[in-house]
Amino acid sequence: MKSIDYILQWLSENLSSKRYAHSLGCAQCAKKLAKIFNQDEKKAYIAGLIHDCAKNFEDKELLKLIKNEIKTGFDETELKNPKTFHAIAGAYIIQREFEIEDSDIISAVRNHTIGAVNMSVFEKIIFLADKIEPNSRDEKYTKKVWKLIEKNKGTIGLDLALLKCFCETIKSLVRRKLYICSNTIDVYNELQENVGDLLEDD
Repeated sequence: MKSIDYILQWLSENLSSKRYAHSLGCAQCAKKLAKIFNQDEKKAYIAGLIHDCAKNFEDKELLKLIKNEIKTGFDETELKNPKTFHAIAGAYIIQREFEIEDSDIISAVRNHTIGAVNMSVFEKIIFLADKIEPNSRDEKYTKKVWKLIEKNKGTIGLDLALLKCFCETIKSLVRRKLYICSNTIDVYNELQENVGDLLEDD
């Protein structure tokens, strides 16, 4: 793996200042969550840092990369919404640009946008860190999510926090009349089945 200094420099050159600040916040949040849920804090920091490495590339550039170089490992429904392109491409770019070989980090970057059924705890904390990091996310919303983690023991709190995020994401997609990937619905249903009866209304 390339050094953290190299990664930070690359990100600063390839992301907008807002996206770079978000990435730094996500890295710190991922590290904090990793400590709570007994995951590797260093790996979580790195995954949080690089999860959006492809975010500021042009959609047509990402689509070309996905179709011509990556070719496999994605569902066609993911190509219906350009907002999902960067996760597919990002998992490829971190291997090419940063020489990341760790499968946990690669899968966490790959699944940080729409999630996946049967995600590992590590994948879940990177997904969640992206949604609740303090540098760019609404504080009122993030406090509600953190409260779920604090009030519920172990991974139940993590799953409740994820379910809360999926509820809000789906509402937002419907409000904006955007395509909802089938994976998003599948993960929502999985979480709803596991912990839905524990999630209280705001």
